[in-house]
Amino acid sequence: MPPSSSSIRKTVEAYLDRHPDEHDALAEMLASLERPVDVTARTTLPGHITCSAVVIDRRLRALHIRHRATGLMLTPGGHIEPGDRTLLTAALREVSEEAGIPPGALCLTRQMLGSPIDIDVHDIDASPSKGESAHRHFDFRYVFYLVDEELPTITLQDEEVSGAQWLPLSEVTSPTLRAKLLGAQLDGRPEPVNASALIHDGQGRYLLHLRDHKSGIWQPGAFALLGGGRTHDDRSIEDTLLRELSEEVPDLRLEDLEPYAVEDATSVDGLHVPIQVFTGRWRGNPDRLLLREGVLLRWFAPADLDRLRLSPATRDLIHRHAAENGPDGLPVVAPAPWGGGSRTVLNGIGVHLHLEDDEGRVLLGLRHPDSVYAGNTWHYLAGRCEQEPARACLVREAWEEAGLVIDPADVDLVHAVHVVDAPGGQPLMQLVFRARRWEGTPEVREPDKCLVWRWWPPHELPERLVPYTRAALAGIAEGRVYSQMGW
Repeated sequence: MPPSSSSIRKTVEAYLDRHPDEHDALAEMLASLERPVDVTARTTLPGHITCSAVVIDRRLRALHIRHRATGLMLTPGGHIEPGDRTLLTAALREVSEEAGIPPGALCLTRQMLGSPIDIDVHDIDASPSKGESAHRHFDFRYVFYLVDEELPTITLQDEEVSGAQWLPLSEVTSPTLRAKLLGAQLDGRPEPVNASALIHDGQGRYLLHLRDHKSGIWQPGAFALLGGGRTHDDRSIEDTLLRELSEEVPDLRLEDLEPYAVEDATSVDGLHVPIQVFTGRWRGNPDRLLLREGVLLRWFAPADLDRLRLSPATRDLIHRHAAENGPDGLPVVAPAPWGGGSRTVLNGIGVHLHLEDDEGRVLLGLRHPDSVYAGNTWHYLAGRCEQEPARACLVREAWEEAGLVIDPADVDLVHAVHVVDAPGGQPLMQLVFRARRWEGTPEVREPDKCLVWRWWPPHELPERLVPYTRAALAGIAEGRVYSQMGW
C-alpha cells in the first residue's frame, strides 16, 4: 500500500518546523491531505504527490537526467506506485528505474537522514495523449550519498530519459533545491547514521535483544544488538546510542562505552546503512530490566549463536570481539594457527596524521585532561583502525576530529612505530601518514578528546608530547620508516 495521508502529514509538519516560511506554499497540499482521496495517486486532481532522489557524489555533484517529454535536466523522480511503502521508497525506486542505481549503492546523509530536503510545488501542463488535464505536483525531494567513491554505471530508462549528467550543487537546475543543498553543509562522504551497542559481561557472554515480529521494522523477529537510528536532535552518534538505550531499556547503565567498529547493513528499503558499533560492559540480570521495545533480553555465549535467528554480520561481530578479548576485556593470547607451541598476540592498529604547513610546522592536538590515554599531552590527530582500510580510517578521523577533507590518493605512509606501552600490554602498530594536500582549517570537533589544534615548528616541539609521536617525528626527519618502543 502507498503511504497514508497521516504519515505524509507528519513528514510535512516536520518539514515545516524547519521551513515555517513555506506554510502558505504547501497549504493546498495540506488541504488535500484532509480530503478522503489518495493524494499519492496520479489521477488525483488538481494536484498529487511525487518523489525525487537527489544523488550526490564525493565531488558534491548531483545526478541529473534529461526527460524526453520536456527536454529538461532534472533529478530522477516521478509518480508514486501502489507498492511504494514510503515516500522515500518511491524516490529510491525512481532512481533505480530511471538511472539504474540500486538502493544498496546509496545511503542517507547525516544532515537530512530520512527527511525531504525540499518540497517543491510546480505546475504540469495538460497532456491530451495521456488524458491528463493541467495539474500540480507536490514533489518530495530526498538526498542520498553514493556509498562508493567511484561513480556507478548509469543505465537509462530509454523510453523516458535520454541522457545523464553530474552537475555541481551550484548548478542544480531547481532554484529551491539548489539553495537548500548549498545551505545544508553536505560533504558527500557517508558516515554512520545508526548506532548499536555490543554489550558483554567481561566473562564471554553477550546481551542480545529479540525484536518484535512486525513488518516494517528492521530484522523483525530476530535477535539483534540494542540501538537505532540517528535523529536531527542528536549532537553525535554516541548521543544517538545513549538516547536509543534510554528509550529501549531506561535502567541499563553501561561501563567502558567506546567505539568498536563500523558495520554495514541494509535497511528495509534496501539502502546501505553504516552502523557505528560501541562496546560496553554490564553484569546484571536482564529479567530485572524494564524493556520498552521488543520481546526480551538474554545473555548468550558465542557458542550459542548458531541456534539463534541472527544476522550473519552480528554473529561475526560477536565472534570477532570474543576472539580479541578475554575476561574483563584483556587482549586474547591465542594459539598459533599452525598448531605450534608458540602463541600469537593480536596487535592493534592506529593511524596518525602528519600535516606540515607552508612554514614546515607540524599539526598537533592537546588531548583533554580527562582522556583515558595521554591526558593533557600533545599528540598527532589519531584514531584506532576499525574494520576499514587504514587510509580510509585516516580520512574519516581527519574529518571527524578536525573538519579536514583529505583525498585518500593524497596520503602516503611515512613512518610506523611498533609500541608496547607497558609490560604484558597489547602491542600496537602505529602508522603515520603524511597528507600532501587537504581542504579546511583544523577545528576542534570533539572537545571531549582534544582542546586545541596548533602548528609546531619541528625544533620547538612541546615538552609534554606522546613518546611514540616524538619518535615518529624524529624518524620522519631522519628519513627512517620504522621505529619500535617498549620491547
